[in-house]
Amino acid sequence: MKQALIVDDTEDVSLDFGAEEEERALRKTNIRHPLAAFFHLFFRISAIVTYLFCDWFSTSFVGCFVTIIVLLSCDFWSVKNVTGRLLVGLRWFNQIDEDGRSQWVFEAKKPSPHSRLSTTEVEARIFWLALVLCPLIWTLFFFNTLFSLKLKWLALVIAGIILQAANLYGFVRCKVGGQPGIPTPAASSPGQQFPQRSDIIFGEL
Repeated sequence: MKQALIVDDTEDVSLDFGAEEEERALRKTNIRHPLAAFFHLFFRISAIVTYLFCDWFSTSFVGCFVTIIVLLSCDFWSVKNVTGRLLVGLRWFNQIDEDGRSQWVFEAKKPSPHSRLSTTEVEARIFWLALVLCPLIWTLFFFNTLFSLKLKWLALVIAGIILQAANLYGFVRCKVGGQPGIPTPAASSPGQQFPQRSDIIFGEL
């Protein structure tokens, strides 16, 4: 059963301008989720560093390959399911509707007047810079691998691009929303469609 959520947009007008200035300053400098910010950077940077210097630590190609794939997978899961919600209030996922069709849902948390400092500018910068820069780095690795004929690394680099670009695409869709009335084919199977941006408000993070 579908349920409609009614959002009360009314806000209490605060006359405490000092508190508002303090809150604005905290939004610019404070990190409310240091552990999430750390792991948002840790897995993806570790994968890049391991790729660059794996020959220094090990002569086993299989060991390096598996280690980097595990780091990339951990990064994909943590960003998609944890750090995206905590750092910027965005979430995307796939669900099966009542008709058995696969649908992609893109959610953006709306700011609540009762939830102060749900996200901060510092956390948002950390999130988006890492989300955008790392796929570009893996793209550079792709061209370097291709032109230097290190073809055994090509599959690994392509996997890195796909995993990082998938998260980037999903969160950009959450941020900007979709065009109403224009269906987009889903990646899961032909004939399925992406839903437009969901206005569901997921609970306090």
